Amino acid sequence: MKITPLLLAAGLGTRMKSQTPKVLHPLCGRPMLTYALEAVKAVSSEKPVVVIGHGAEAVREYLGESAVCVLQNPPLGTGHAVLQAEFLLRGASDLVLVAYADMPLLRPETLIRLVETQQQNSGPVTILTVVADDPRGFGRVVRGADGSVQAIVEEAAASPEQLSIHELNVGAYCFRSDWLWEALHRIPVSKKGEYYLTDTVELAVQAGLAVQAVVTEDQDEIIGVNTRIHLAEAEAAMRKRINAAHMLAGVTIVNPAATYIQPGVTIGRDTLIWPNTYLEGKTVIGEGCEIGPETVVRDSTIGDHCKVFKSVAESAWLEEEVDIGPFAHLRKGARLCKGVHMGNFGEVKDSTLGPGTKMGHFSYIGNATIGANVNIGAGTITCNYDGVNKNPTEIGEGTFIGSDTMLVAPLKIGKRAKTGAGAVVTKNVPDETLVVGVPARPIKKLSRDE
Repeated sequence: MKITPLLLAAGLGTRMKSQTPKVLHPLCGRPMLTYALEAVKAVSSEKPVVVIGHGAEAVREYLGESAVCVLQNPPLGTGHAVLQAEFLLRGASDLVLVAYADMPLLRPETLIRLVETQQQNSGPVTILTVVADDPRGFGRVVRGADGSVQAIVEEAAASPEQLSIHELNVGAYCFRSDWLWEALHRIPVSKKGEYYLTDTVELAVQAGLAVQAVVTEDQDEIIGVNTRIHLAEAEAAMRKRINAAHMLAGVTIVNPAATYIQPGVTIGRDTLIWPNTYLEGKTVIGEGCEIGPETVVRDSTIGDHCKVFKSVAESAWLEEEVDIGPFAHLRKGARLCKGVHMGNFGEVKDSTLGPGTKMGHFSYIGNATIGANVNIGAGTITCNYDGVNKNPTEIGEGTFIGSDTMLVAPLKIGKRAKTGAGAVVTKNVPDETLVVGVPARPIKKLSRDE
């Protein structure tokens, strides 16, 4: 049976008071529309159809090849929006799953249940409902004495008796395709001059056809975003959902309400996350780590048994047993090999620190390749930028870089060499050589024991 998802994303979003289309506002670091796409893709392998309107070009550009876009212009209601896809889907699909793109918390498993119910339904439509005390502006689901669905009444048109109904129409539907396209042409126009998709339910009932309902018990699923307040509410609910999944998988999160983990982040078991930590993008964290507090890790890979304390890592790679912070900054291309220690107020960019290397504090390493077991003294700077080019520095294994050393790139320092405190090194240094002064000059060869 061919099932086509149809997402409604044409709303004006006027209450967001933004130049950005509503469905592109970020939620946990990703455009809201992303979540709706992922949810419906779990239901069907067919490419989703997205009805666009306000900000159409921006939405179309974001979607790229991931969906087929159809334009609703002018906006004449939800029924009219669905009708814009008739030329694509009539006769080409058995079932049409309709959902709103501004409801990012709808779970794939809920939509799967909606579709499975319709597959068993002799009638043309199954709707998703929820029983809640807060109506959130949703239409009320009117049932008959036998419990069957009779109608959906929009809140603005509901009588006082209907307003007291607690079963709400969430806004997700699964239609039998052939019936849907015929019914949409029979929807009456409302007093506002719009055509409501909810009126299809009444058309089915009037024809004596069965309308089924799937009831979700997850109150978070029904959060729709129409204002910035709703966006914050959805963000909190999504963070709660993400954090709960990590905790159930064996991660300790000390204060989930103050921990910000974006979808797609992977965390190994027995890792401890302290408060005010932000894990973003394509981040992978190994087992037995300790991250935070007050730490940002973005698009980075952290190996097992690492400690990242009050620091920032961006597009960086930490191997096993690395210890950094507080106030360390790893920038794009930083790679810290096994057992590296990096202390407070250090910065590394586009550089590799070899296994066991120690970089205590107040240093900057850029465009450098540093060997194993190197000691980088406080205040060491790689002077890698000459105003035009970024130049490389190479430091051999076992070398000792004294405090306040300036390494003027391009530069190579050999194995087990030493620089004196305050040295300004402008020329290559051979293996096992001590250099001192400004500019630095060699003063003696070193034995293996020095």
